[in-house]
Amino acid sequence: MTTSTQNKPDMTTLSEPHPTLHVYNTLSKKKEPFRTVQAGKVGIYLCGPTVYDKAHIGHMVGPVIFDCIKRYLVYCGYEVNWVVNITDVDDKLINKANERGISMLEVAEENIADYDSNLAALGVDQIDHFPRATDCMDDIVRFIELLVDDGYAYASEGDVYFDVAKDTAYGKLSNRSVDSMQGEGGGTAARKRGLADFALWKSAKPEEPAWDSPWGKGRPGWHIECSAMSRKLLGETFDIHGGGLDLVFPHHENEIAQSECCHGKPMVTYWAHNGLLRRDSAAGKIGGRSERNDDPAEEAASGKMSRSEGAGGLAELIARQGGERIRFFLLRTHYRSTVLFSEPAIEEAGVGLEGFYRLFKRYERITGQSFFDLKAALNRQAGDKPVEDAKACREKFLSAMDDDFNTGGAIGELFELAKIINKYCDEADLEGEGKKEKAALAKLEQLLTTFKELAAILGLFSKPAETGDDGNELLGQTMQLVIDLRTEARASKNFATADAIRDGIGPLGIALEDRAGGTEWTGGDDGALDGIMQLLIELRQTARENKDFATSDTIRDRLKAIGVTLEDRSGGTEWSKG
Repeated sequence: MTTSTQNKPDMTTLSEPHPTLHVYNTLSKKKEPFRTVQAGKVGIYLCGPTVYDKAHIGHMVGPVIFDCIKRYLVYCGYEVNWVVNITDVDDKLINKANERGISMLEVAEENIADYDSNLAALGVDQIDHFPRATDCMDDIVRFIELLVDDGYAYASEGDVYFDVAKDTAYGKLSNRSVDSMQGEGGGTAARKRGLADFALWKSAKPEEPAWDSPWGKGRPGWHIECSAMSRKLLGETFDIHGGGLDLVFPHHENEIAQSECCHGKPMVTYWAHNGLLRRDSAAGKIGGRSERNDDPAEEAASGKMSRSEGAGGLAELIARQGGERIRFFLLRTHYRSTVLFSEPAIEEAGVGLEGFYRLFKRYERITGQSFFDLKAALNRQAGDKPVEDAKACREKFLSAMDDDFNTGGAIGELFELAKIINKYCDEADLEGEGKKEKAALAKLEQLLTTFKELAAILGLFSKPAETGDDGNELLGQTMQLVIDLRTEARASKNFATADAIRDGIGPLGIALEDRAGGTEWTGGDDGALDGIMQLLIELRQTARENKDFATSDTIRDRLKAIGVTLEDRSGGTEWSKG
């Protein structure tokens, strides 16, 4: 009988390294050239959710990051198979089912639907397999049998435990010694040979879901589920295993022990761990090119944002902020860095997005064509001859992604490319006489096509931004009224009203842009609609005080036409949507 002593895969058995791509490996604590188990193919496993409750934004960090990683690997020519597991049997699910008086399956199905909906809203659509633990029981039981047969695991009173003492390499991922580990205590301690031993199979308790096994009815431990599902879908050795830093120990450490002792070979080539989500006490302080910790496991001790700390309600957050804005917010920070969360920080990210949306509208005004209809290159080689103005940005973008998937640096290059495109539009007078020059329009299309090629790697701007909740339609209608009032005020040299409008919309995160074809608006935070309605009420009140009844009547009648009723009361004017 042998024990697991390998610290890394035998590189002689891997493919030739990618010429430019390097990936940070938590196991070696350094960036390594990217080599695959099978030439041209990549297997990725990301630990998914335990579906006992609704998803919070922390559950989206890994999927958004690895969605980009897969997109980039496909762009670089690899065939990628990405697996995200679902833990649908667990103490937390059982407790939640008992608390609500429904079955564990019903709890799981309800929260899986919520999780899937949130993934779709954030544009995470690259996952190939969603295996559920309850669908893989035969694979799990067989895996445990192999460990027992080889002497790495033992049965005890209906439970089965992994014998940590049999694995001399145990602790290599987290750099912990067996002596420092306490393992599972409580009532199980007396059934174990060593304190650090962990459960592979748990004997059934009364009224709990259970499955048949050679050791009696029971259910699997958490760690063995991932070892069994990854082997089933990706093989005994695969390329990338991802998850949050909080999973390094004990979960991923135990996965390595189980899989490598069972197979006698390395489980994974690269261990990639994303930073944790923490609530930001100083709102809006997140930068697009943040520094990252070259030993990210140290950050795990800082803790993560969890439901107990008030995280949750992801579906509601998406309704308020929009999926693309949240995705952009998560990608501005390098994946190994801590993500500092606050809604003002997401709104700050939204301000950056608005600049891109204005560029797309500008392209449509100039050409009459939609940015979203442009046909961009789908792989690295096809896009290798961009127009000269975009060449440096493209090279820097790809260099950032080659450097351990640095999405923050890549986004910085999108901002730079947008700046270059806007400057070209100005210098070529493309909204004036320059629009007549076919060569100039062709160059603009080439520039935007390269922009779309790069943005697609990040999963951004594949379709027009969704307007979010129903209030956005009303916001658009009221903003048109505000723009019309401002235009009339400026034409009549009523600068007091024009200034009042400017001062009123600024704090709401709304920007106005005057163009030859009219004024356009972008932005708007969560309270924008209420703020705009209050501004219109104040403008109406000022008009009435100045005996400008034409303006006050216009505001009232325009609002009535879109279903908004104003009601004057002794304490002020109130509005309602009928």
